[in-house]
Amino acid sequence: MSGAYLVKRLLLVVYTLLVVSIVVFGITQLLPADAAVTLLGHNATPEAPAAVRRQLGLNDPAWYQYWHWLSGILTGDFGTSMRNGLPVMDLLAPALERSLLLASTSLTLMLIIAVPLGVWAAVHRASTSDVLIGLVAYIGISFPEFVVATVLILLFANHWQLLPATGYIPLSEDFFGGLRLLVLPTVTLALILTAHVSRMIRSEMIDVLETDYIRAAYLRGLSAKKVLWGHALRNGLLPAITIVAMDVGYLLGGIVVVEEIFAIPGIGRELIVAIHARDLPTIQMGVLILASVYCGVNFIADMLYTYLDPRIQYE
Repeated sequence: MSGAYLVKRLLLVVYTLLVVSIVVFGITQLLPADAAVTLLGHNATPEAPAAVRRQLGLNDPAWYQYWHWLSGILTGDFGTSMRNGLPVMDLLAPALERSLLLASTSLTLMLIIAVPLGVWAAVHRASTSDVLIGLVAYIGISFPEFVVATVLILLFANHWQLLPATGYIPLSEDFFGGLRLLVLPTVTLALILTAHVSRMIRSEMIDVLETDYIRAAYLRGLSAKKVLWGHALRNGLLPAITIVAMDVGYLLGGIVVVEEIFAIPGIGRELIVAIHARDLPTIQMGVLILASVYCGVNFIADMLYTYLDPRIQYE
C-alpha cells in the first residue's frame, strides 16, 4: 500500500467529517425550540432569554457561530454544555467509553458466532443445518433491536430471573456485576448483527470454495481443514469486512435505542438528554464523535483489505 493512498484516505476522512460538521450544525440551528428558553424555563422574565442569547453568542450570524465552534474544536475547546455548564467532553468522554465497551463486546460476540455459522452453512449448504441457520438469520434480520431487547428482558430478567434487566456498573467497581448488566444489551445487538454477517459469510464462502485455486489446493493434497481455514476463509472474509464496517453505522444507531432501554449511560442516552434540553454544543459534538468512529472503522476496513489480500492495489 502506497503512502499516497494513505494520505488520500485520511484527507477523505477529514473532508467527510467537515461535511458532517456543517450538516449537524445546520440541523441544530433549525431545531424548533429556543435554546435560551429551554435553558431558563418558561417562567423566566422576558429579559433573561435575551441576555442568555447574547452570552452564548446565539444572536451572531450562523456562519460566525459555526466558525467559532469549528475553530474551538481544532484548538481543543469542545464547547460547554448549556444544560449544566460543564465542558462537553467531561460529559461525552465517559459516555463514549461506556458505549465503546458495549459496541466492542457486541462486535466480538457477533464475530465469534457469525464466522463459524457462516462457514458451517457454506460447507454444508443445502443441508438441514444450513436451512435452519438461514431461517434463524432471516428472523434475526426482521426484528428491530427494541423487540429483541424486550423479549430478552421478559425471558431472562422477568420470567427466569437469571440476569438484571437494566442498569450499569463500571467494571472497575464490580467486574462480575458489571458483566451481568452488559449481557442482555450485548446479546441484543450481537444477535441482529450475527444474522446479517453470517449470511454474507456463507454466500462469499460458497463462491470461494468453487474457485479453481481451492480445487488446486485439494489436488496438492492439503487437508480440508487447512484449505478451509488457511485459504478459503481469508478471501471469504473480504466482503464481510465491508459489511461489518457498514454495520458499525447500524450499531451506532442501535446503541442509542439499546442504551435507553437498558438504562446504560452511554453516548446514545447523553444525546437523547441533550436533544430534549436543546443542548446544542453537546448534540453537535456527540454526533461528530459518532461520525468520527464510523469513518475510523471504515478506514481500518480498507487497511484490512490489503492485509488479507495483497493482490489488491489501491491507486
